[in-house]
Amino acid sequence: MKKTHIVLLVLVAAAVCIIVSMFGDFSTYETFASASKDPGKQYHVIGVLAQGKTMEYDPVKDPNHFIFYVQDKAGTVNKVVFNGAKPTDIEKSEQVVMTGRMEGNEFRCSKIQMKCPSKYKNDQVAIGNAS
Repeated sequence: MKKTHIVLLVLVAAAVCIIVSMFGDFSTYETFASASKDPGKQYHVIGVLAQGKTMEYDPVKDPNHFIFYVQDKAGTVNKVVFNGAKPTDIEKSEQVVMTGRMEGNEFRCSKIQMKCPSKYKNDQVAIGNAS
């Protein structure tokens, strides 16, 4: 191989490493148990709405405070606090992907993405206020 080919190959490899390190947020979905191990870190938790648990939302009292319960993929049911309005049709969603962090026994959610059952309807995303 020529020296120019080797230098070019090294430059391409370095460029790929830099791009991956800058834009690489290849996070996976976590459970509430793994999120509680590092309470200050943001996690993506996926789950379904817990059956039999009530949702707490009173738009007259506080329109930016929504409490609900989610069962994660490990089967753990946890309380989720969202500082934003209750997303429309959250009851009809198949899955809920939440971005947030654990605070004690509560998952403080800053973003909710609902996976809708219809392939013709786009997923809905709700973003909460900074807490």
